[in-house]
Amino acid sequence: MNHVHHVHLFASDIEKSLAFYRDAFGGKVVLDENMAGARNVFMRVGTGRIHFYDQVPSFSGRGSIHHFGIQTDDINGVLEKLKAMNVPFKKGITNIGVWKYIMVPAPDDVLIELFQVDKDAIPNDMRDYFD
Repeated sequence: MNHVHHVHLFASDIEKSLAFYRDAFGGKVVLDENMAGARNVFMRVGTGRIHFYDQVPSFSGRGSIHHFGIQTDDINGVLEKLKAMNVPFKKGITNIGVWKYIMVPAPDDVLIELFQVDKDAIPNDMRDYFD
């Protein structure tokens, strides 16, 4: 079986990035090692992982990645936590029925889609997408 193991992000200020994902999403560092001449940190967020590479991005902006998604069961609670962290939002939560989401700006111009689904209202043909 194949699955996506992690998203790999360059971090211009690795401590700032680690604090953001820890404080906003409950991330837990599971590996912090020097590899290939730089600090590499794997942080578990739920069942997924983010791999931070302690190096300033060699380009500005998001490159070919628009955003990555973090699913939650408490979008309002996480949003309040982010607001307390002074994260700037361009707009509020968008509710499209079975799906609520908000785009979260993160360090190094990373964009996160924080979303919550109503698991009882998801059509059967979409259930595997949200597990």
